[in-house]
Amino acid sequence: MTALHPPSPSSPSPASPAERAGTGLGPLNQFVVDLFGVMAYGELSAFERLSSDARFSPTLRDRAALGRLAVTEFEHFEMVSAHLAGLGVDVEEAMRPFQASIDSFHERTRPADWYESLMKAYVIDAISGDFYSALAEHLDDDTREIIARIQSTAEQGGLLQPRLKSALSDDPRLASRLALWGRRLVGEALTQAQRVGIERQFLGGLLFKGSSADHERQTAQLFAQLTRNHSRRMSSLGLTA
Repeated sequence: MTALHPPSPSSPSPASPAERAGTGLGPLNQFVVDLFGVMAYGELSAFERLSSDARFSPTLRDRAALGRLAVTEFEHFEMVSAHLAGLGVDVEEAMRPFQASIDSFHERTRPADWYESLMKAYVIDAISGDFYSALAEHLDDDTREIIARIQSTAEQGGLLQPRLKSALSDDPRLASRLALWGRRLVGEALTQAQRVGIERQFLGGLLFKGSSADHERQTAQLFAQLTRNHSRRMSSLGLTA
């Protein structure tokens, strides 16, 4: 896996939404705008994905559960939108730099059936939460608070894990298939996180300070922790990560 480094000074990233909006925010707040921009589009995409997946649920109970999760994702989107508005930044402007990359990720990880959709929601939501929490440790109290609020209202793990465990216990072949799918998802998700960090200077610049060796060490630590957390979640489902 290629180490994640911020872009070189000779290749500056495009103007941030904060800069285009003329808010005069400093580098740290421009980083925060990027962070919440990618979060907002991620939540909006999750809402759309879960709403669509709910139609293919095997039972009405499952359909209602995924519909409830979709509503939660949209509430998260609105929460992030309001936070960006408080910074004087339009949410559409903040999301736009990440739209193509996130859409491409979802095209590469298109589920084959409802159970793969369920696993994707479980894996991606958890990894995203871990990633944002790691970033939040380096940020201001207000930013940490809103990330914590989003995570505290997240119902995905509590609803998805029991449903997945139930399905896996009844079908060993499904368990084998979803174990492979989970490994693919985590690989794609970590690659996506690296890509976002490389494309957006402020997203990578805050985490990776110091020398090139420091960059590599901090990158390795972050992604190792994300991988360990994923492995624990797969083990709780009775799967090998």
